[in-house]
Amino acid sequence: MAKEKRTFFERLTGSGPESADENNFIEKEEDYDEEDGQLAVDVLQGDNEIIIQSIVAGVKPEDLDITLNKDSVSIRGKRENSRLKTGENTLCQELYWGGFSRIISLSEEMDSENAEATIKNSILTIRLPFAKKIKTQKIRVTEE
Repeated sequence: MAKEKRTFFERLTGSGPESADENNFIEKEEDYDEEDGQLAVDVLQGDNEIIIQSIVAGVKPEDLDITLNKDSVSIRGKRENSRLKTGENTLCQELYWGGFSRIISLSEEMDSENAEATIKNSILTIRLPFAKKIKTQKIRVTEE
């Protein structure tokens, strides 16, 4: 009998299909194709910058990939599985383990040279300053 692939929600909450019994309730990571979970974010706009914050507990800075494009910022990472021994009986599984990503559209052009990302107390903070806009300037015409 073919094993049904669990949905992202089932994997996230630890629930399973109605037909699952106690022995095959929890699937191993190898049992399904890896799909990225969606990273929850707060996006704030200040006077001179956009600030993006997200909880990334258990993720090392080197496991994060942040890419700033002309009109969007992409955050990708992976939370490594730190489960106890595989022989342990799981009573409840609510934590999400695996890859995650999020693409945030930007309405303004950002200054990629001065963008910065930091992690403090498991909160990722990305600061994206607005690109300095060229002020309208009149050019004087002279005759040669």
